[in-house]
Amino acid sequence: MAKKGKKYVEAAKLVDRTKAYPIGEAVELVKQTSFTKFDASVEVAFRLGVDPKKADQQIRGAVVLPNGTGKTQRVLVFAKGEKAKEAEAAGADYVGDSEYINKITQGWFEFDVIVATPDMMGEVGKLGRTLGPKGLMPNPKTGTVTFDVTKAVNEIKAGKVEYRVDKAGNIHVPIGKVSFENEKLVENFNTIFDTMLKVKPAAAKGTYMKNVAVTSTMGPSVKIDPATAGK
Repeated sequence: MAKKGKKYVEAAKLVDRTKAYPIGEAVELVKQTSFTKFDASVEVAFRLGVDPKKADQQIRGAVVLPNGTGKTQRVLVFAKGEKAKEAEAAGADYVGDSEYINKITQGWFEFDVIVATPDMMGEVGKLGRTLGPKGLMPNPKTGTVTFDVTKAVNEIKAGKVEYRVDKAGNIHVPIGKVSFENEKLVENFNTIFDTMLKVKPAAAKGTYMKNVAVTSTMGPSVKIDPATAGK
């Protein structure tokens, strides 16, 4: 295991590893223990009591955070004709079809999210091997395969985040920046926490919320008491 730096060790001393903190305190601690010179991202991690190998316990979707993430997402829309004009009007950064498919094939990735109209998925699907491993493939479950490109672009620009359970039952979601006011981070956290409760698979057995923690980029993890979370 890599040796932790001096600043991390000092920051970690402020956190009681054996304690689960109320969400308000946890957010304050995350801000106190962020030692980077840049405005670090704040992320929440859920360890859920699900078996992702089973189809009925897969968790995937998207939610719009009320206060955004502090990062403006660059949106690429695959669309033609009127839908392409609609995407441009909605503020998409890039709009097109085959020319962008060729660019991606050649290694271009100057975007964060892809939206595609359903009629374009036959072409976009050819990029599966390239986009899939990077988590960039459009998906109806996250609202990125749709004819309502205006809504899709607006939501992404407003702070829509995607979530997906990994093989170990974990979900990581950004909820803002260290520079955010505490209330805004708490509100964003509560939005994603409530969403996790709503998407609990009926087939999940035992404790669902096994562990919830918040952390800043490079900072120590702060455990949250789930009883203090939500609205």
